[in-house]
Amino acid sequence: MKITTLLENTSCRADVAHAHGLSQYLETKNHKILFDMGPSPAIVENAKALDVDLSAVDTAVLSHGHYDHSGGLAAFLDCNKTAKVYLSRLALKPYYAVAAGKAPEFIGVPDDVKTYEDRLTLTGDELFIDQELRLFSDVKTADYRSHANDKLREKQGEDYPMDEFRHEQNLLVTEGEKAVLLAGCSHRGIVNILRRAEELLGRAPDAVFAGFHLHNPGTGETEPRELVEAVGRELLAREGTVYYTGHCTGPDAFAILKAQMGERLQAMTGGAVVEI
Repeated sequence: MKITTLLENTSCRADVAHAHGLSQYLETKNHKILFDMGPSPAIVENAKALDVDLSAVDTAVLSHGHYDHSGGLAAFLDCNKTAKVYLSRLALKPYYAVAAGKAPEFIGVPDDVKTYEDRLTLTGDELFIDQELRLFSDVKTADYRSHANDKLREKQGEDYPMDEFRHEQNLLVTEGEKAVLLAGCSHRGIVNILRRAEELLGRAPDAVFAGFHLHNPGTGETEPRELVEAVGRELLAREGTVYYTGHCTGPDAFAILKAQMGERLQAMTGGAVVEI
């Protein structure tokens, strides 16, 4: 299978735009998959630059209900009339970033997506799409919590309780003997998500593509080194798995993990293509 990063915070090509967000295209013999759509319609032009035909995508997945992963969804639906789009039944709720001294900032799925409600398939805890594709959100453990989640909230009436990220779902793709996990921002913790993926697969995936959410873009703060290194130890314990990360992992946390994990950790960047 082949995985192309359509958009990320960085880019390795001058003709591929970058922005705070994430979008990936994955191709198998049986499927053409779009996983997340970045923060804007920029994915459409990036796809053209990378020779990716978005109109041929048959399956699209939104990992969770934040704008930096869903802002390009309406633009994708404009140029693709047939793909099934899977998102959590909770993804369209009102999500906000709340910081002291500032008005709550809406960070949810843009309203223009609601125009396409008839194209959306709402998911629950787990969905077995076919022999290659499996979605899951029923993560069972809650270790190595990132404090970068603290300011992320769900609006309920006039209150803004902590977001529990029940709207976050992950995708397992298997082709032949290879298995890949795509996990968006890993708000519920990449280690916890990986554990659940292992239960479903019966083994660790061969590759993981995900932001690890070890950086707060609002404050610029990185999670403590002790937490970052503890995550790294857990990831290294899965022998043979290679990790591709970026976006909300943050450059400082990436540098710590890279020194710890070596070639087992690679950068996700816009325009990069990986074959598994």
